[in-house]
Amino acid sequence: MEQAIAEGKNLRISPKKVRFVAHNLRGKQAAGIVDSLRFVPRKAALPLLKVVKSAMANAEKNKGLKPEKLFIKEILVNEGPVMKRFRPVSRGSAHSILKRTSHIKVVLEEVS
Repeated sequence: MEQAIAEGKNLRISPKKVRFVAHNLRGKQAAGIVDSLRFVPRKAALPLLKVVKSAMANAEKNKGLKPEKLFIKEILVNEGPVMKRFRPVSRGSAHSILKRTSHIKVVLEEVS
């Protein structure tokens, strides 16, 4: 089976928030996912939508696959580099703030 892959790296959203949305997308039709992600009221929906659309474009352009026959084989959401910031608090002390980033990988496969 032919596969098409797309990756979004260093996205400034926590992987935990992206996984919450991505969990519902595995194994579904890619064209239907593009339509349904437009109406998901979460910040993570937009980066996922972009990566899925990119994977569909890669499948069509590079592999010659038909977009209506594609389904999502796997979605991986991994943690990227963490930006560390500090917030001053009382008595000259500081609390750390972790600004997390995500890597999203989408693998599409054609249904025969």
